[in-house]
Amino acid sequence: MIYRLTYLSDDLQVKGYLCMPTNFTHYKGTPLKQYINQSVSDISGVEIIESPLDIDGEGTSTLQKDKLPLLIYCRGGIGKYGAVKLDWLRQFAARGYAVFAPAYRGNEGSQGRDEFGGRDVMDVLSAMTWLSKLSFVDTESIYMLGFSRGSINAAKAAAATSAISKLILWSGISDMNQAYEERVDLRRMLKRVIGGTPTKYPERYLERSPLHFADKIQCPVLIVHGTLDEQVSVGHGLQMNERLLELGKDVSLHLYKDLGHHFPADWHETAVNRIFDWLDKPVTS
Repeated sequence: MIYRLTYLSDDLQVKGYLCMPTNFTHYKGTPLKQYINQSVSDISGVEIIESPLDIDGEGTSTLQKDKLPLLIYCRGGIGKYGAVKLDWLRQFAARGYAVFAPAYRGNEGSQGRDEFGGRDVMDVLSAMTWLSKLSFVDTESIYMLGFSRGSINAAKAAAATSAISKLILWSGISDMNQAYEERVDLRRMLKRVIGGTPTKYPERYLERSPLHFADKIQCPVLIVHGTLDEQVSVGHGLQMNERLLELGKDVSLHLYKDLGHHFPADWHETAVNRIFDWLDKPVTS
């Protein structure tokens, strides 16, 4: 079941997607859409955009489970490029997770302007706040996954709060200066969105570089990267891994030899399986 909704972030109306396991259609006898509307005042316009009937033609039942772990998936790209991948939401929710993906301000009809890891990080933190008010969310099991540019948002959120239990950085940017140098095709967009070059505004690029605030990340981190990634080079993942190790953080690294930014279907499934195996392991102190 996938719901599209609008919620408040910095007084802006922001769009997002909530995906639930196919058999989680009600909560304590109340249809989930109705329960969400009744439970959280900061959201509006909840609409079902895909039901289990759309997927397999079978009826639905209520999942006999009071609490679900929550995975917040931070999309990559900007605008229509790299928009929320609904098939990823389905894959993740099929593991028994509630999954939420913010579209970010300025995207998909949301108010405001996407700042590529600036104030739009509040769209992640604001979502965490209202999602935590839903009684079916296990607030002890809140996980964050950032893909590509979304790794900036996910890492900044993890650095800002101790409520995140684990963090996954998949094909993620760790150094915005490096990204600016490597991606000549993105320079015009970055100058427009951030306000100028790394030389002119070094602090704006640093504040969007997870390497710079890695010391503030308090939870275990998993880094996933393809060695032939031409959009976000593997150096980003390797440097982030090395930095976290230097800081004595709990970090794991899944490298995929000869794979690029987006994995082929079979390798994508393998990567997802390994990610959820890692998520399901208890944290050792």
